[in-house]
Amino acid sequence: MAHVIERMAYSSLIRESEDLGAGVFNKFGHTIAEADSTPMQLGCLPGYIQGFQSVLGVNIHPGDIIWNNDPYAGASHSPDIYAEGLIMNGIKFYEKGVRNETVAEIVRQNVRTPREVLGDLEAQVAGCRLGVKRFVELMDKYGKDTVLQASEELMDYSERVMRQAIAKVPDGAYEAESWLDDDGRNLGKRLRVHVKINIEGDELEVDVSGSSDQTPTAFNASYSGALCVSVYSVLRSIFLDTAVHEEFIPPNHGTFRPITVTARKGCIFNPIKPAATFSRANQVNTVADLIIKALAPVLPEQTCAGSSANIQFASYAGLDENSDYWVYIEVNEGSYGGRPGKDGMDAMDFSSWNTRNNPIEDLDMHKPMVCDRYELREDTGGAGRWRGGLGIVRKNRMLTDGFMTMEGDKHTVRPWGYKGGLPGNSASLIKNPDTNPEHLSSKLNGYTLIAGESIMVLVPSSGGYGDPLDRPAEQVYEDVLDDYVSEETALRDYGVIIKNRKLDLEASIENRKKLREKRGKVELYTE
Repeated sequence: MAHVIERMAYSSLIRESEDLGAGVFNKFGHTIAEADSTPMQLGCLPGYIQGFQSVLGVNIHPGDIIWNNDPYAGASHSPDIYAEGLIMNGIKFYEKGVRNETVAEIVRQNVRTPREVLGDLEAQVAGCRLGVKRFVELMDKYGKDTVLQASEELMDYSERVMRQAIAKVPDGAYEAESWLDDDGRNLGKRLRVHVKINIEGDELEVDVSGSSDQTPTAFNASYSGALCVSVYSVLRSIFLDTAVHEEFIPPNHGTFRPITVTARKGCIFNPIKPAATFSRANQVNTVADLIIKALAPVLPEQTCAGSSANIQFASYAGLDENSDYWVYIEVNEGSYGGRPGKDGMDAMDFSSWNTRNNPIEDLDMHKPMVCDRYELREDTGGAGRWRGGLGIVRKNRMLTDGFMTMEGDKHTVRPWGYKGGLPGNSASLIKNPDTNPEHLSSKLNGYTLIAGESIMVLVPSSGGYGDPLDRPAEQVYEDVLDDYVSEETALRDYGVIIKNRKLDLEASIENRKKLREKRGKVELYTE
């Protein structure tokens, strides 16, 4: 299903970045099976189904293709509330197999790029039809009762394994907190994100009620379509990832039965309607990062140091030389913290996103914008026995007048280091970096750009895991040769002496010995 959507989609965000979700669900909206795609887009699908069921009731028939983008009825986000876009919950795009042309025309007249939007919608229709075809074939072969009973047993199996994994953690409360830059309007007024994990036996609760109140901007996260999805995704990764679990555990509804997610009404993770919820990635990614941080002391082999925990999500738009409206949406990849036995992953979406980058070739072929620079951020990963992953730096130059919207964060907070590892590097957004540099805030809405102006996005690099002085000098030397680390950083953070690209191993050993004696005990967390 997901492959069909990807291959047929018009917009680059789906076609190239694979920002999509597909799955099979029972009549309760419980996940039976899901595609290997974006967890954030997958995890909200049960809420979508329950949302339109609350509107349509039993008025659902074979061949119906139903829309739901209401963030207060299960959806993750939309161009959101009232003045910001169309809300469609329980609207039938196809009814009994026949396309509703009136609904299609309403969409056509209310979006700036109707060809792309309707093309993406038809790609989703094709994906749904393939899913129906394959599931009906299963029932024809094995019988409806057998297939449905087998799906329930798979859910029960996943639940048992998750409960066993949770039960291994000592009962108690585990807490962590961090801060978001601001809500995009009240610049510099930071927002608190507080996570408390309560474990009792084989059940686990994640409570974010101690977080800041909802904001007056679109910087809020829907409860079921964003917060719960992020929590489920990161907990599954911690407890059931194939790196720490012997067997592959089917991802389905049973995995999440032992987990409760709590958020007080009116906080940024459970806003009161009609609060806008368009920008939710950085909040819920921060929650995921804090879950890792809270559980790290009791699950040190299953967690990593602080990660980028955000998405620098950019949207560019304007009119081309033919006066046609164009839109380009870009995912700028983050990174992962160092982890036991391995360095953090570079240029990788964090946790519940799992999207790919937008290839420069796609940009060159389709949009009036040029990418002048796209590379890893040298010398920014947190030092550690296992180094933090590197984020990316990307500079785009406008060929026409236009504007951009940026959903970013972590300009004021660095990814944390663990067990003596050093923190990573924060994000930045710079206009015209090579001519007249201007540092911009992490969130922009309709920011005007003229032809020839450039925007440079610098995504956070992540924290290191373990004492940097324990990293073999030869590995530090390789990092210098690969331009991950400079000679100056090798000396300052790792105590390794490299001059003119040559390693002085004996001097490094002696220098590191002196640094250990001078420094004393390392901290558990560094920020």
